[in-house]
Amino acid sequence: MAFGAEFYVLLGFIVFVGVAFYFGAHKMVLSGLDARGKAIADELAQAVKLREEATALLASFEKKRVEADAAAAKIVAEARAEAQRLAAEAADRMNDFVARRTKQAEAKIAFAEQQAAADVRSAAADRAAKASEIVLKGAVPGQTGDELVHREINDLRNRLN
Repeated sequence: MAFGAEFYVLLGFIVFVGVAFYFGAHKMVLSGLDARGKAIADELAQAVKLREEATALLASFEKKRVEADAAAAKIVAEARAEAQRLAAEAADRMNDFVARRTKQAEAKIAFAEQQAAADVRSAAADRAAKASEIVLKGAVPGQTGDELVHREINDLRNRLN
């Protein structure tokens, strides 16, 4: 019987596998695969754990962001309220200032009117006295006329002022 090359290759392969089984190569291959599978499972568990931690951290930061947004909105609202209060206070002070200034101006105007009226009365009294003096000096001559003129002029000034 003549055997071909394929037969000898098959025979060599069977001998090789037999020797490998005899020395426990299959145990080493299986333990290597088991170790690799366990390492992959550990990496997956670690990845799941890291993902959960990242999700928790993200939720924590999201909560802090919401709280910070709320605090910022509160600060902005308080600042707006304070600005409105200050604006109202400034408007009130401005109105008080304008009212005081108006009152002062009105008082000055009233005083000036009184002073002008007094000046007009005084000038009118002086002119009337002068006119009376001229008329009376012409009507009553002598010292009696002078006394009468002075007395009437003083009396006229007192009545007009």
